[in-house]
Amino acid sequence: MDLTFMVVLVISLALFFDFTNGFHDTANAMATPIATGAIKPKIAVALAAVLNLVGAFLSTEVAKTISGGLIREGSGGIRITPELIFAGLLGAIIWNLLTWLLGLPSSSSHALFGGLIGAAVVGMGFEAVDFTVLTAKVILPAVCAPVIAGGVAFLCTRLAYAITRRQDASGDKLTQKRGGFRNGQIFTSSLVALAHGTNDAQKTMGIITLLLISSGFQRVGSGPAIWVIVSCASAIAAGTYAGGWRIIRTLGTGLTEVKPAQGFAAETSTAAAILASSNLGFALSTTQVASGSVIGSGLGRRGASVRWGTAGRVGLGWLFTLPASAAVGALTALIIRLGTAGVVIDAVLGCLAVAVIFLRSRRNRITHLNAVSEVELAAEVIKVPKKGKSRAAGT
Repeated sequence: MDLTFMVVLVISLALFFDFTNGFHDTANAMATPIATGAIKPKIAVALAAVLNLVGAFLSTEVAKTISGGLIREGSGGIRITPELIFAGLLGAIIWNLLTWLLGLPSSSSHALFGGLIGAAVVGMGFEAVDFTVLTAKVILPAVCAPVIAGGVAFLCTRLAYAITRRQDASGDKLTQKRGGFRNGQIFTSSLVALAHGTNDAQKTMGIITLLLISSGFQRVGSGPAIWVIVSCASAIAAGTYAGGWRIIRTLGTGLTEVKPAQGFAAETSTAAAILASSNLGFALSTTQVASGSVIGSGLGRRGASVRWGTAGRVGLGWLFTLPASAAVGALTALIIRLGTAGVVIDAVLGCLAVAVIFLRSRRNRITHLNAVSEVELAAEVIKVPKKGKSRAAGT
């Protein structure tokens, strides 16, 4: 198959993945402020889209981790082919859409890494993957970042309630004082959306840059070109504006029982963790960080309890994302070995899978209307007990 055509095909597929990444992760920033009434649903996703767009221009460290670190390439190293990148992207997209259909807040980042690693191992061998980079900048952040963010959220929640309790001992006035955190959520959720753009948009930039380097269109060791940055920023912003209401519903049922003070604390710690990781080039999962922060804020407020069973199911989804997408990436890479026919078969199967998932989703449509209504009815991760009602009323 013509190299230029293959490169264009893979770039198009990468931008489609970026789009799915956008609507898959909208909930990370906006489920809480939507549920507390701080921002209206459509305004929230529009704001998140704009800030994801802006955030994508603020850093390229994560992109460099992927384009020049995770998969070895360049002089003296292994050059991954466009066909293998194509296979890896298919694995990531199919897993992303499947988890979206199920409303599972899995990691788009790990889906991308898994698909790429699975394809690279099948096509080039285990030596194609730099496992030192994988461990240091993907796996360790995946383990540590949610725990750190949760700890910070716990402390911030305790501090927020302690400060407001000392300032006013009256129940009614205390409610008004803590209700002011709802306005603060507009700022903190916006910061999370901005931070998301600095981290997640970079991953697709890194994939496209890796593609251009491996195809000889860009020199080894260079970062993403400006047109790559603009394209990826636009794709993730468009996906964010699409809403991803299924994921918002799932995360929202865990986040809505979080009071404004908790939401403020959780969003602040989430944004801080993501921005720090982006600066260091750590390609972490923003979904994991956001969920860790919510659980930490729940532990930090008296009267709230964490549903560890549900949190455990979410954790299992995280655990299986990387190996599952790697398996799909490996399978598509095996088919790629047939040459041009393999690329065609993969493309057809991929289109069929996307079509089936989309048609299946139409049976139970989730929009900003029914997603929000269900968000407001129940909590999935954070639950507030009914007893101690007078205390809860002031939260």
